[in-house]
Formats: sequence, structure tokens, C-alpha cells
Amino acid sequence: MAKEYVDINTLKFLLYQVHELDGLFGFERYEGHDRPSMDMFLDAIKDFADRDLFPYFKEMDDVPAVFDKGEVRVHEQVAVMMKKGGEMGVICGPLDYDEGGLQIPFMVHTAATYILDAANNHLPGYATLTLGAAELIVHFANQHLKDTYVPNMLLGAWGGTMCLTEPQAGSSLSDITTKATPTDEGYYKISGQKIFISGGDYQYVENIVHLVLARIDGASEGTKGISLFVVPKNRLETDGSLVGNDVKTLADFEKMGQRGFATTHLGFGDSDDCQGWLVGEANQGLKYMFLMMNDARIGVGRGAAAIAMAAYQASLQYAKERSQGRKLSETGKKDPGEDQCLIIEHPDVRRMLFLQKAIAEGALSLILLAAKYHDLQRSVTDHSEKEKYQLLLEIITPMVKTYPAEAGALAVSNGLQVLGGYGFCSDFILQQYYRDIRIFSIYEGTTGIQAQDLLGRKVLMHNGKALQLLIEEIGTTIAVASDYQDLQEWANTLKGKLTLVHEVLVYLKTFANKENYERYLSDANLFMEFLSYVVIGWNWLEMAYVAKQALDNKDTAYSEAFYESKIHTMKFYFKYELTKTNALAETIMHKEVLTQVTEKEFLV
Repeated sequence: MAKEYVDINTLKFLLYQVHELDGLFGFERYEGHDRPSMDMFLDAIKDFADRDLFPYFKEMDDVPAVFDKGEVRVHEQVAVMMKKGGEMGVICGPLDYDEGGLQIPFMVHTAATYILDAANNHLPGYATLTLGAAELIVHFANQHLKDTYVPNMLLGAWGGTMCLTEPQAGSSLSDITTKATPTDEGYYKISGQKIFISGGDYQYVENIVHLVLARIDGASEGTKGISLFVVPKNRLETDGSLVGNDVKTLADFEKMGQRGFATTHLGFGDSDDCQGWLVGEANQGLKYMFLMMNDARIGVGRGAAAIAMAAYQASLQYAKERSQGRKLSETGKKDPGEDQCLIIEHPDVRRMLFLQKAIAEGALSLILLAAKYHDLQRSVTDHSEKEKYQLLLEIITPMVKTYPAEAGALAVSNGLQVLGGYGFCSDFILQQYYRDIRIFSIYEGTTGIQAQDLLGRKVLMHNGKALQLLIEEIGTTIAVASDYQDLQEWANTLKGKLTLVHEVLVYLKTFANKENYERYLSDANLFMEFLSYVVIGWNWLEMAYVAKQALDNKDTAYSEAFYESKIHTMKFYFKYELTKTNALAETIMHKEVLTQVTEKEFLV
């Protein structure tokens, strides 16, 4: 195992100096907090992660969740995660005071859970999914359901899940068949099956509260007929006791990675005794679920970014310790009589390490930016400002979910390559990070779905207003960075990429204007990658600008080398990653359309 899994200095640099967390404390919603209290919270989270998460990371892969005699058995540290997570505010943190929460900024909660994800990505999901389920009840359910379920969930005594996917309906939620039959007693009888339910069953909580999408008898087909229900594993009787609610675990999926995070196949109502309670209004279930989905997608991006960071820390440590080969002389020859050098001295190894750093830190900045927009749209009172931050959050969320997962997998792959043959061996941790991160491009809507959401909905929404606001934000950073002579070249490069974005969209919109939407969206994945490179480039220019300002002001919050490393990594990103936008633009605007063909014609 590596000695480190997260760079706390970079995390706090991004929180305070780049994304200006202190500015949130001026809003009424967060006036009860300040930097010292938030630092204490984050430091406590780091101590918890050091002690109770990171040491068990490999062990949870070696001894995974198992399905045995109708129950899922998980590692004992899940009990610690839920109990201490409840005590420390991991579950309740961002909720309002009157909802039982700490009302801390979502930025801080995101930073805290990022630390936990980096330490051991198998554990935090049990707590954060419970928070997501509790939030749905808090925001949309009646007071009785809130009083019955939320307090125990926020304490970590009860778990929570969100149940969408069914065997015959993966991402196609309009095809779900789970039924809800009304009764005279006020509850509904639930029947059906759900698959891929993360944290769907385990032995260390008294109850698990499932938020289930189902169709009330007689409801219309498609997404408009879907409702949301609270369906506990065990229902609460009037005397306070818990009795089984006919929710059965049918299997736990054996996975390539995240093996310590239970992923279950659940059956509801096999004995016709599964009771569920309607959340909010009938036929509004998908709307309710997706109002919380932004947070869930930020959480997926956060987890992937955290794994990329942990893998970078492990491969960086290895590169500083492993001797192999000798440096080339200026003549291109090696002296076999010299001692072997550390592999970090080889330029190609440094290239792979810089790639990891650029992706991991760029992804983290993007995650915190999304959390900042989330906080601002909740805190500002001016309607136009609220709309601005909501639209900015909407436009970047598909990239927040996708870039850390897709680029993060590339980063971890490069980390494995740094270790050479050892990276492929189970004695070293890189192979586990490589397996663990792969699921994140599938969680909460695959990359393809996110790409179609970005190009098909978010780019077009409000006549392109969200994208225009994003371009204005990028333009502001370009302007302030241009004030520094050392950054002008890079600012101008990013400005040119905005011109390229415009060129690509003008081309694509010719198809949308002709209502040829299949052609418009046929290369949505490439557009996602293309725009993500630009947005991450913006984040890196912002980091470089702040670092340059700190150097000029002789800021001692971090070392001179720390600030210079941010500027150097920005340059690396612009040279090695941002240039890929040119090839992507050429592909997107190529006249040949090669994917709109039938399997009969070519896929033989």
C-alpha cells in the first residue's frame, strides 16, 4: 500500500484560493460557519479516513461482499462507516438545521466525502446513498414519512437506497414494470424486481429504506406514469418494533471492482406483503428522483476523481523509490558503470505522472466548481442570479459526471504503467484502483447518456443560454489571466478553443435545424470529450492564475514550489491534452457519417 492517498494541500488550495469558499460564509444560509470550523471538520474527516478507511482498502477487495442464504454479508468496517459517518455529519451534513442537518456548504461536504472516497472508495457509498434517499424524503414526502424514517437514516442506524433499474429496463426507465397497487389502509402493495442496487442489503443496520420507482395500477405508460415510494426492508409497527416487509435479496452481483460495496438484486412482494408509501404526488416519481440526480452525478464524478488522485499518489511514491535503468547522456548513450537512477528521472515516466496529476487535480477542481454552483443557487436571493447558477450547474453536470470517470480511468492506467510489470500484480495497489474506477463511467447514466444529455438538452436549453453563461465564465478567467505576461500565451490558446467550440456547434446545429436529430447526436460522445477538454483547460488556467497571483504577492499559505507546480501542470495540460480538441473537432465535422448504419450492412 502507498503511504498517501490524497493531497490535502491541493484540496484546500482549490477550496479556499481558487473557488473561494470563504465567500459563501457571507450568505445567511452559511453564516453559522467559518474557515476554522470547516477546517476542523475536514481535519476530523481526514483522521477518520486515515484510521478507519484507508487501512482496510485492500482487505475489502480481498474479502468482498458475499450473498449467503438470502442475505448479503459485508466487511465489518461498513458498521464503522455508518456509525461514525452518522456521528460526524457525513450523512446529514448538507441538510438544513430544521431537517436534522448541519447546513454546511455542499462544497465542504463534497471535499469531505472526496477524502473518504480517496481513502477507500468501497465504504462512503453506504453513507452517501443514505443521505440521497433521506433528501428525497425530506424534500418531497409528507411529515409522517419524514418523522418515521429520516432521523434514523441521518444517524446511520438505518441505511437508504434509490431503486430505479430493473432486469428488462436498464437506463430505459420508461419500461419499468414494478407495480404499486393502492389499498384502503393508505399504503400501496409493491411488486417487482430491481437490480444493481448499491448498498441494497447488509447486516450492520437495523433497516434499509428503499426509494422505489413504480407504476400505480392504471397509470399511463412511459415516464409520465411513474411514481416514487418509500419501501423499507422492515416496516415499523405501532409498538415501535420492526417486522419484515417482504423485501427479499435475490443476489449480490460479483463485480470486477468495488467488491466491498454491495450491489444487489432485490425482489419486492413475492409473498404479496410488501408495503410502500407514496412520496409526494402520483406520477411525479421520475421528476422527484431526477431533481436529486445532479447531486448523485456530482458524487459519481467525485468518487472517480478521488480514485484518480489516490492512484496518482501511489504511482508517484513508487516512481520516487524504484531504481531502474540509467539516464541518457547528451550523446544518447548510457554508462553501464553508473548506478541505476530512480524511474522518476526518466522523461516518459514524468510524462505519465504529469498526466495523472493534470487529470486528477483538474477533475477535483471541476467537482468543487459544481458544488460551488450548487451552493450559490441555493444561497443567492436575486432571481436572475439564482437562474444563472442553476443553468451553469445544469450545463457542467454531465461533464462533472463523465470527465473524472473517463479521463480518470486513463490516468489510473498510466499509473499502472509507471509501475511496469508490478502494476499488473495484486501485491501492488494500482491494479485495484484500475478495476475500481471502471464502474464510474456507468454509474448514474452511462457516458453515452450523459453525452446525449449535454448536446441534446443542456447545450440547447433556454436557446443556448446555459452554454453562453459558461463561455462568459471562461472568458472572465481568460481576461484576468491575460493580465500576467507569463500566462498570455495560454489564455490566448484557450480563447481560440472557444472559437473552435462555436465552429463545431454551428456545424452541428445545421442538422438540428433540419430536425435530423440522429445525425446531430451521433457523435455526442466526441462532443462531450471535446467540450470537457476545454472546461478542464479553463479550470487549469484558473489554478495557474491564482498560483501566479500568490507568487507575485509572496503568499506563504503554500510553498513556492507548490504554486509553481500548478503553473507547470497547466502548461502540460495545454500541450498534451487540450490540443486533442483539434482532432476531435475534425472528426465531429467530418462529412462521413459512419455510425448511422444497420448491423445487417456492416457489423458482420
